[in-house]
Amino acid sequence: MTKNIESEIAVDERGYYGKFGGAFIPEMLEGNIRELRESYLEISASPEFKKEFDALLKDYVGRPSPLYFAKRLSAHFGTNIYLKREDLNHTGAHKINNTIGQILVAQKLGKQRIIAETGAGQHGVATATVCALMGLKCIVYMGEVDIARQAPNVARMKMLGAEVRPATSGSKTLKDATNEAIRDWINNPDDTHYIIGSVVGPHPYPDMVARFQSVISEETKWQLQEQVGRDYPDAVIACVGGGSNAAGAYYHYLNDERVRLIAVEAAGLGVDSGESAATSVLGTEGIIHGSRTLLMQTEDGQIVEPYSISAGLDYPGIGPLHAHLIDSGRAEAISVTDEEALNAALFLSRTEGIIPALETAHAFAALNTMKYDKDDVLVVCLSGRGDKDLAAFTKYLNDLVTE
Repeated sequence: MTKNIESEIAVDERGYYGKFGGAFIPEMLEGNIRELRESYLEISASPEFKKEFDALLKDYVGRPSPLYFAKRLSAHFGTNIYLKREDLNHTGAHKINNTIGQILVAQKLGKQRIIAETGAGQHGVATATVCALMGLKCIVYMGEVDIARQAPNVARMKMLGAEVRPATSGSKTLKDATNEAIRDWINNPDDTHYIIGSVVGPHPYPDMVARFQSVISEETKWQLQEQVGRDYPDAVIACVGGGSNAAGAYYHYLNDERVRLIAVEAAGLGVDSGESAATSVLGTEGIIHGSRTLLMQTEDGQIVEPYSISAGLDYPGIGPLHAHLIDSGRAEAISVTDEEALNAALFLSRTEGIIPALETAHAFAALNTMKYDKDDVLVVCLSGRGDKDLAAFTKYLNDLVTE
């Protein structure tokens, strides 16, 4: 039932999970990617790195994050629901786990300038935070549309000293911000490290980000042992855009067949509406931002612009690990619409007193369609808090009043 994590669903030496992954990059970035690929495992395995990484997670981020038994939510759904409270981390989301790890790697490599992409703004805030902590220059690329709809996080990034540069091409969202960050890296290869915020991009990024986020499932194991007498749940549920919170929540259960892995995507206005980001349903094999994965594209390979009310899920692809998990049947994909996510956010807020991020709300909405037993133990990765989405929630509440 339980297998070694390195034996089955692990990245191979070429950066592939099954048929997904790899490193499809411009020649100008070959040196940077090679340097990172040849050093990230050695750096992150060193006693010095581990000591500093663990200390920062504990004393700066505030880990371990609680595993909370949601009593009223559990009673409503007739099962046992535990929330992994990544929203209680410093900066309000899981993103800080990865940026702490990558900033330490960047320092070991002698980089003095940091760039990042962001959609919902949580990764941008987390990157700006660690750059302020370490005294490094920070530039964050963000789609012009996302800058408008995630204004609180833009203000936080600027407060932390980051320069926020708008992406004005395409749909002006996460995909386009990533394009701009890659262009920057090509133009500044020597002194710059690109902190990718999710399990996307060329190898070794998907593996490196998953390893730094694996602290989520590492803690879940011993927390479950303490609370329910076994270290595994019956299911782990997480939202998936690129998929870093899901990768972290799944990591130590990837080869444990007792555990269902539930990947919740953004259906937008509906999977068949033409306004969606449900990549597992609508996507085909293709290459985006340096890796082969499932990608929303036309027959001639042009990217189909995604849509979601959630800026962090508004991406036309998914990470190669998740593409492999879904394609192989190891993970189950569920698509959730904007309205379903908004309803779930309101319900969680009024049932447990926790306002989730719009991204996270998609994971909670999946509880309405999943099948489970009354004795099951379900863990939902509560990946972020909802402060940044209050404008969307306020509009939704106002619309409910006027209907």
